Amino acid sequence: MKGPRARRGTRQERTAPQSTGPMQSFLKPVEILSDDQVESIHRASLRVLNETGIEIMSPKARAFFKAAGADVDQSNDRVRLAPELVEGSIATCPSEWIFHARNPARNVPIGGSWLTYCNATTPPYVSGPNLPRQPGSFETFKQSVQLCQALGEVHFFYGYPVEPQDLPVSSRHLDAYHTLATQTDKVWRAYAMSDMTDALVMAQIARGVDAEQFVREPSLMLNCNTNSPLRIDEAMCDGLIAMSGLGQPVVISAFTMAGAMAPVTMAGALVEQNAECLAGMMLTQLVKPGAPVVYGAFTSNVHMKSGAVALGTPEYAQAAIAGGQLARRYGVPYKSSNVNSSNAPDAQGAYESMNALWATHMGHCNIMAHGIGWLESGLTFSFEKAVIDAEMLRMMQAFLKPMDLSDEALGVEAIARVGPGGHFFGDELTLDRYETAFWEPRLSDWKPYDGWVEAGSKIASTRAGDIATQLMDGFEAPPMEPGIREELDAYVAKRKEELA
Repeated sequence: MKGPRARRGTRQERTAPQSTGPMQSFLKPVEILSDDQVESIHRASLRVLNETGIEIMSPKARAFFKAAGADVDQSNDRVRLAPELVEGSIATCPSEWIFHARNPARNVPIGGSWLTYCNATTPPYVSGPNLPRQPGSFETFKQSVQLCQALGEVHFFYGYPVEPQDLPVSSRHLDAYHTLATQTDKVWRAYAMSDMTDALVMAQIARGVDAEQFVREPSLMLNCNTNSPLRIDEAMCDGLIAMSGLGQPVVISAFTMAGAMAPVTMAGALVEQNAECLAGMMLTQLVKPGAPVVYGAFTSNVHMKSGAVALGTPEYAQAAIAGGQLARRYGVPYKSSNVNSSNAPDAQGAYESMNALWATHMGHCNIMAHGIGWLESGLTFSFEKAVIDAEMLRMMQAFLKPMDLSDEALGVEAIARVGPGGHFFGDELTLDRYETAFWEPRLSDWKPYDGWVEAGSKIASTRAGDIATQLMDGFEAPPMEPGIREELDAYVAKRKEELA
């Protein structure tokens, strides 16, 4: 049910937790590698690409590499890249651009010192208040989209918050893209080559622009996952070619788990990650010099006793910071992730996520993938965890705001007024600023113990579930021009008939 709205200008409105959009970090990035160490990883990556090479499973992509002068072995799809060829090709990668939403107020700056947050992407399972872990459905997909739209800490959609598994596979993407286009006014992401045309057409319709403007103003993103070690599948390559050819951004994401799909040493895993990212970045520029591309890092370790992926670990944090250094070495935006391996929205999920968040923020990640809702190493989207993550992201944003060091803020006059042994509750500086002086939580409960018990003794995950329910119950879809909605509806209906 929809709750009452606060009147404009009331104290409740002035002191309510405020969601903030993308922001710039005023801090210098933390660097755990020296310049020489960054260069050693760079040189080792070039050696891997030159000597071992990388499997490019797409004939179209191999043709681009061959035309550029690469050594292409058609018998095994292996492509070997000379160092000067790689370095020359990626020199045209842009360092910053604007990601355009159907609502211009939701446009997202990518690159530089900008920080942007996204949702967890395509978990097969979902859980929430009164919702035990279960396969994702179209209903829970729509609810997750609405929650991510309502949370201001989600700046754009990195993909489906949960996979709607009850929809037919052949047309599932049409219902999902239609939901993203109508239930949110934020930017969203395409998936595989098989549905790329539909994604491009629907994103263009939603924005209400012609093809020329759509190419000029990036509006749709593709995440190109490498198949580590050292392989890029045909669907990923062909999707990259289609998107880059139209000037739409592509994230090259290397999933390099040390000890499994990468060497057991973190340095070796970073070399492999870097080699795969360089190959993908190079392909985008061979297709269209200047096409927007993002260096996507996803290096962590596996649990050597079980083989399970371990996320939010110290090793993950080191790799996240090092990945930022490598991305800056090439002058491209950087994508990292807020991850954990917990099976529930509990303390483990929070401390592993916070470990990842500190590393990615200190490493100047430009795109925070999986920013909210990620559980179970990415297998589950949790409504409670989404609200918990949003609270942690709000804390990070507050931390990254520069401190006010104006003459008034230095407090010399206030200290003189109060003097030794006094208090500042009634001082005029406090009275002027108390409503906005400090970060205000949405989730944290700061009541004394007796008050907490009287309110039901609710722990953080329970309160988070309550907030998620309130946000979804009160959801209102952002406005869309009727003509655009009708065009989207008609396109989906036509395509479903064609696919039937």
